[in-house]
Amino acid sequence: MKVEFAPRSVPLQRRLQTAAVAQWIFSFLGLAQCCTAVFIALFFTRFWLVSALYAAWWFIDREKPRKGGRRIHVLRNCVVWRYMRDYFPITLMKTAELDPRQNYLVGFHPHGVLAAGAFLNFCTEASGFSTLFPGITPHLMMLSLWFRIPFFRDYAMSGGLVSSDKESASYVLQKPEGGNLLAIIVGGAQEALDARPGSFTLLLKNRKGFVRLAIQHGTPLVPAFSFGENDLFDQVKNPKGSWLRRIQHCLQQIMGISLPLFHARGIFQYSFGVIPYRRPICTVVGKPIPVQKKHKPSEEEVDRVHEKYLNELSNLFEKHKAKYNIPEDTHLEFI
Repeated sequence: MKVEFAPRSVPLQRRLQTAAVAQWIFSFLGLAQCCTAVFIALFFTRFWLVSALYAAWWFIDREKPRKGGRRIHVLRNCVVWRYMRDYFPITLMKTAELDPRQNYLVGFHPHGVLAAGAFLNFCTEASGFSTLFPGITPHLMMLSLWFRIPFFRDYAMSGGLVSSDKESASYVLQKPEGGNLLAIIVGGAQEALDARPGSFTLLLKNRKGFVRLAIQHGTPLVPAFSFGENDLFDQVKNPKGSWLRRIQHCLQQIMGISLPLFHARGIFQYSFGVIPYRRPICTVVGKPIPVQKKHKPSEEEVDRVHEKYLNELSNLFEKHKAKYNIPEDTHLEFI
């Protein structure tokens, strides 16, 4: 089941859609730096009190990204996200019902370059999340680094983004009333370095922390695969062992974020730029995998659940790949 929306008229709507995507790209590539610059610059003007008061608020509110964030429904429902949805377009599909009396841990794959599908499906209402999953509140984990940026942290939390650490995950998953969904992009920043059209390689073989977390809280695991996520950008060739890949790996170790050298189209021309290609994305949410709660699971227990998760994710991919023109002989590869 998926939510469908009526198509819009072409000329003006296309420009608005492109502008919406450009705004989203800027918000994550440039807004963070602008927020930092404004915060510092205000201290040297007659408006220094704005930054001083915000600094005090920031200190008082410093734990909020680890305590479920602070979503603002007006921003989640903003029309700009609907234009962004229609640009690609992006759709969300469910294959099973989720009980609002339970909490869920969703593994999202693949990361892609900028995780467009994860952001729009779980941090906005553009694809109809609340309609598909009534009674479920989505949270998407993002690197803690981004929540250290003034002003930007509040913008990020408004959509349902939370800090990507164990304390933050536990806060969401241990809520006794249920009805919470925690989405984790398991491949993370490292997987983004291999995101290119036609790639179905997932950094997942040795990623088991999310499985251990689910067992500790007795939270069902839900696999989700975003078809088309890797098709939005081309990337400069960076095979493992190359000088570029080594530099990217070093920067990732230092900063915690990867820096893929990606390109696609421009705003006013189609030959080169950082605006993603107009290629459809469909995020398919699989059925929950029951997990038995155990405070200190053994390695064998974690491996067993992890293997079951890999099988369910593979089955989800195999069942739906033909709908998205993926060749029959193409399969997921776990590294």
